[in-house]
Amino acid sequence: MNWKEKYQTWLEYENLDESLKQDLQKYKNDESKLEDAFYTSLEFGTAGMRGIIGAGTNRMNIYTVRQATEGLALFIENQGKQMKERGVAIAYDSRHMSKAFAVEAALTLAHHGIKAYVFEELRPTPELSFAVRHLKAAAGIMITASHNPPEYNGYKVYGDDGGQLPPKEADELTTFVRSVEDILSIKAMKQKEAETKGLLKFVGKDIDKFYLEAIKTVTINQDLTDRQGRELKIVFTPLHGTGQMLGEKALRQIGFKNVSFVEEQSKPDPDFTTVKSPNPEDPAAFELAIEKGKEVDADVLIATDPDADRLGVAVRTAKGHYEVLTGNQIAALMVEYIFKALSTNETLPRNSVMLKSIVSSELPSVIGDKYGVETINVLTGFKFIAEKIKAFEADRSKVFMYGFEESYGYLVQPFVRDKDAIQALVMVAEMTAYYKEQGYSLFDTIHEIYHEYGHYKEKTISVKMDGMEGTEKINAIMNEFRSATPESFGGVEVSVIEDFKEQTRQTADTKESMDLPPANVLKYTLADSSWIAVRPSGTEPKIKFYISARDDSGVIVSEKLEAFEADIRSRVDL
Repeated sequence: MNWKEKYQTWLEYENLDESLKQDLQKYKNDESKLEDAFYTSLEFGTAGMRGIIGAGTNRMNIYTVRQATEGLALFIENQGKQMKERGVAIAYDSRHMSKAFAVEAALTLAHHGIKAYVFEELRPTPELSFAVRHLKAAAGIMITASHNPPEYNGYKVYGDDGGQLPPKEADELTTFVRSVEDILSIKAMKQKEAETKGLLKFVGKDIDKFYLEAIKTVTINQDLTDRQGRELKIVFTPLHGTGQMLGEKALRQIGFKNVSFVEEQSKPDPDFTTVKSPNPEDPAAFELAIEKGKEVDADVLIATDPDADRLGVAVRTAKGHYEVLTGNQIAALMVEYIFKALSTNETLPRNSVMLKSIVSSELPSVIGDKYGVETINVLTGFKFIAEKIKAFEADRSKVFMYGFEESYGYLVQPFVRDKDAIQALVMVAEMTAYYKEQGYSLFDTIHEIYHEYGHYKEKTISVKMDGMEGTEKINAIMNEFRSATPESFGGVEVSVIEDFKEQTRQTADTKESMDLPPANVLKYTLADSSWIAVRPSGTEPKIKFYISARDDSGVIVSEKLEAFEADIRSRVDL
């Protein structure tokens, strides 16, 4: 059917959800909006699905949630009775319709005789990952759109190891989801019946208890946190999301008592009314935290995104201002502290490994080299980090010590298999306490790291391109870079070209295959060890340009970054 036929089918469906009926009526004279809502099905890919809430096949609503869950039920049934009996854990964040979508997913599973463990209130994504492992569930569902604008929601699927599904399994699931064509006729059990039959169980505090117990293992130096717990001044904001309750408990249980909260942002709010974007990557999201920090003379400001898997940090400078760190800087600080502390007390395993994405800074890798920690690069998406951890556990070849992505995602201990802002919150507090006891701030420390290891400066240019035209433009940009390979950026020669879609690495003299799954990413390493990468986002209608400049001089590295950015903008006309 074309989009008009799909629209008419929904319009004539007598049992259509009332709010969605109103949505259709609202746009009945706006063909462009209706076309966007029905021209395609909301894409279900390796990261699940994410979209604007509303009526239509290209929107997040109870019918597209049922479709995704129907596919998941078929996927689980295909794995046999034993997997089906293990059930599915489901959590949700503070967004519009999140709880309704979570329950709808549970009732769709119930129709298949699959039990769902649904959190009674909102919880962070990392706790969902933990719950899958703790409950020995067959899978997990997280209803979240991460840090997207308020009109969005999303649906992420986790495997029985607590990680998002790797490519092979994700492709299998996607096939099942796409096989469900008539999404308006998918069956869901009534809630009362599901509860009576034991197919819907609400969970919460029992899982919190075990998760917080596991969080204690993140702390390296309890004596330090005991000494500094009342001295260190922390400002924490969950940016209207899920991080408040567990974040506060996690800090207090290891001794940090002097914690101030941004009250305006402490309660869940699906409209995120105090920020333009609930994203700790955005310095503007720290405005209220900075005000609070100045009021209480805080040592560090910490923010988590709505589903508390990402974490941002602002540090006090020598002049008393607060500077928001990049995700790469936060990772470098953590890596230096963790590896130094473990080396000092002789508990760093010889076969230690750090995992990071291909578009993340090389500075943590250089730090890891100093401490004898191997770095392995994986594709963007924390599922690839989780997949490696699982492999290490199976063959005992390496010991996972740390994982991160430049997009403010970190993992310290693998009892969770996704990025975990609660773990990161605890670690940032501990390392800030350590350096404060030494007479340094985190601002001082990052510059000491640059002095020792060299200056690295990164920037991500993220360009949103909505609708069919946006998709076409993104594809055209990627095709242009492939057909007309750049020889230099900002006057610095390209020395290595990596095409992750073609799985090739090419220099002036050689061309070899790469041992990574295919992905639509291009990366150019330059003669001075700087690099540029280009990739479409896997979860949003965006194309991203990653820039990493490297030099021994802080002044020159900034100049290089500006030159690289100007070069990219001139090529793409951004």
